[in-house]
Amino acid sequence: MYAENYYQIVTRLLSDIFEQESGAIRKAGEYVADALEKDGLLYVFGCGHSHMIEEELFYRAGGLLAVAPIFETSAMLHEGAVKSSQIERMSGYASHVMDRYPIGENDVLLVVSTSGLNPFPIEMADAARAKGAKVIAVTSLNYADRKPRTADGRHLHDTGDLVINNHVPAGDAVITVRSDGTKAGPVSSMASLFIADSIMLTACEILRERGREPDVFISGNCPEGDAYNKRMLDKFKARVRHL
Repeated sequence: MYAENYYQIVTRLLSDIFEQESGAIRKAGEYVADALEKDGLLYVFGCGHSHMIEEELFYRAGGLLAVAPIFETSAMLHEGAVKSSQIERMSGYASHVMDRYPIGENDVLLVVSTSGLNPFPIEMADAARAKGAKVIAVTSLNYADRKPRTADGRHLHDTGDLVINNHVPAGDAVITVRSDGTKAGPVSSMASLFIADSIMLTACEILRERGREPDVFISGNCPEGDAYNKRMLDKFKARVRHL
């Protein structure tokens, strides 16, 4: 029954995103398409579990080549889960990270934080905008009434050029599993991954509308996959540091 309820909630959540955020997703796709037409890159950043959006969009079958993840390992779980939360709440760290990436006015930053309360992703958005890049923020407006941990009282939805609401409920988990009301079954990853891939596909569609073929990877397990991807990689490996 828990799994069935979870399925129903996730299905409804994705439907809400599709119905209510399609306009914002279309605009985000335009940002990305514009950047690619100018030979820019789509940079992607998230802390903790939100860093999975970087993994989702980078170097994978069916994904755009012009994706530059910002893999800041100090904010990832595998180098210390508790530490990653502490780093995300740290102010003043983002500029040191962003200085390592040549993001500029032809680029876009997609930054994801479901709560949108912590300084690190907010200051990453600020740093990208200061360098002239467009910023797409994916967050949940269900946290809008929660006090952020920033000195100036800003949430992630107060930054960026475009905000996409992932509609995740505060607390993330959706199925009550304990008698004290504690819940399990988080939904933020699926919601944000759906948005990220929808932006990517919309950018591909817009590029096709403009008469340009999008550069995407194919699976290396398909015939000629390795040869095809090598040709694609030759275009980008000098520009995307993690390739």
